[in-house]
Amino acid sequence: MRIGVLGAGRIGGTIARRLSADGHAVTLANSRGPETLRDLAEEIGATAAHAAEAAEDAQVVITSVPFPRVPSLREVISRAPQDVIVIDTSNYFSFKDGLIQAVEDGRVESEWVQEQLGRPIVKAWNNTLAGSFMTKASPPGAPGRIALAVSGDDPQAKATAMRFVDTTGFDPVDAGPIADSWRQQPGTPAYCTDLTADELRKALAAADRSTMTERRDRMVAEMRQHEGMPANEELLRLSRKHYLEPGTGPSRRLGR
Repeated sequence: MRIGVLGAGRIGGTIARRLSADGHAVTLANSRGPETLRDLAEEIGATAAHAAEAAEDAQVVITSVPFPRVPSLREVISRAPQDVIVIDTSNYFSFKDGLIQAVEDGRVESEWVQEQLGRPIVKAWNNTLAGSFMTKASPPGAPGRIALAVSGDDPQAKATAMRFVDTTGFDPVDAGPIADSWRQQPGTPAYCTDLTADELRKALAAADRSTMTERRDRMVAEMRQHEGMPANEELLRLSRKHYLEPGTGPSRRLGR
């Protein structure tokens, strides 16, 4: 398939690398221009381009940019074909993104993203730590394979995203419609806790919307006590501590 990846950070760049290795025609773009991506694109077998060029002829566009930058992609996405599949990987954290009032007031993150882009989306690859995503991929059927949640309203678009998640090394789990994608947002048991498919299904079912913001903020507060950004396994420990361990509620239902 022809895939435009908007954002070449640790998540977007890794997605581009793995989908290109699977034989897809990947065009990679970022906010700094294609000249900053030529070496990476050449290394992974992709094409570096401006964002609009990456979207214009794409069958799938994957947006992997900081949450506050999503609105800036609306014009880019408008150039994509009407039947393009848009997959978004972003998450909202007020401590680094600033306050986005609609989300603070309870708007589901992915619904807000859809409104900003002017297109329906599928949510995928958002409930994994970048370090886990880059280093813990495994083939289908591997024992303990980590699973990732995929939410969306269009069955065909969701099926495509789930195939891509599998291609990038993780078991895809159908997390329901976009209205329920809060179940894979920060602060929930499904978020960045490196679960297997069976565990992830239980985690999605156990999510409690009334406490997710509080849990997210507790985790962030402890994370920020560290000097510099904690390593991946420390971030994983903190996520599990605040979202899964006894005393947080869902851990009992998950049997952890």
